[in-house]
Parts: sequence; C-alpha cells; structure tokens
Amino acid sequence: MAHLSLFERRRRRVRTALVAKAGGRPRLSVHRTNGHIYVQVIDDSAGKTIAAASTNEKGSAGSGGTVAAASDVGKRIAERAKAAGVSRVVFDRGGFLFHGRVKALADAAREGGLEF
Repeated sequence: MAHLSLFERRRRRVRTALVAKAGGRPRLSVHRTNGHIYVQVIDDSAGKTIAAASTNEKGSAGSGGTVAAASDVGKRIAERAKAAGVSRVVFDRGGFLFHGRVKALADAAREGGLEF
C-alpha cells in the first residue's frame, strides 16, 4: 500500500467509513472530471446500479464543468432514485473534497428528496 496518491488515500478512507455506516442503504457515488460530473445510486449488496445521471447526457443544462450543471445532475439523480424506490442513501464523494461542484450536486439531491 505504499506510495498511494493523496486522492487514493482519501478515497479509501471515505469508502471504509461509509461501509461501516451504510447499514444496507444504497450508495450515492460521485465522480468528477474537469469536463463532466457523474453520479450513480449503487446497491452494493446486489452489485447493481439503481439509477445514474451525468452532464454527458442529452439535454443536460449548461456545460459539464459548472456548479449549475452539477446542481442539475443532483436534481435528476434524486428524481430517478425516488422513481426506483430509493429515498435514503449514503453519500460517497470518493476522493473529492466536499465543495464546489460536489457540494452543489449533494445539496440539489437533498432538495430533490434524497436523505443522507
């Protein structure tokens, strides 16, 4: 485990804490790149993706690398998760810091009705 990047160490730390606290709830996993943001609701016990949304989809608002676009993705994932019967999740920010686009996505998902 030597020579892991700061990002990878942070990702492992976050995931380990989540698994301990999840209590069987699905995981809302976020991945951010410079150009886009992707989010999935994952049922780890079944190994299946329940719902997904990203700025890469047709009809997504604005360019992918903005806070407004991340907020739009947060609203869409909340709608899709609720349609799939999921209302409580654990938030997996991966190795990304909780600010900017990641925070905007989380706040929009909460406003959309997801609990975490």
